[in-house]
Amino acid sequence: QVQLVESGGGLVQAGGSLRLSCAANGRTFSKNAMGWFRQAPGKEREVVARIRRSGVSKYVADSVKGRFTISRDMSKNTLLLEMNSLKPEDTAVYYCAAATSIFTTTKLVGFWGPGTQVTVSS
Repeated sequence: QVQLVESGGGLVQAGGSLRLSCAANGRTFSKNAMGWFRQAPGKEREVVARIRRSGVSKYVADSVKGRFTISRDMSKNTLLLEMNSLKPEDTAVYYCAAATSIFTTTKLVGFWGPGTQVTVSS
């Protein structure tokens, strides 16, 4: 069973930075595509960034391109999301996700972390 736990959320001013981490158990990274979603109040959960099981191919949503970077530390079984130049519209609960297939929506995601709140003040 895949277990995911996010950390690193918090309150930051616009223009600031945060680094989210997702700790995974076992051989999660070698068996799954991994990624980050976010959900703002009243909105659907949307994919922010994802990385393929091979680690070679990465996707970042247009809304965060150039500001967010996804990476993983295989030695620590940790997925990272570096967020720079944060905007108030980035405010949301951020979720770590894992799936046996590459995903663009929530439909193929098999495992979720509990989420971590990111709040960006103007």
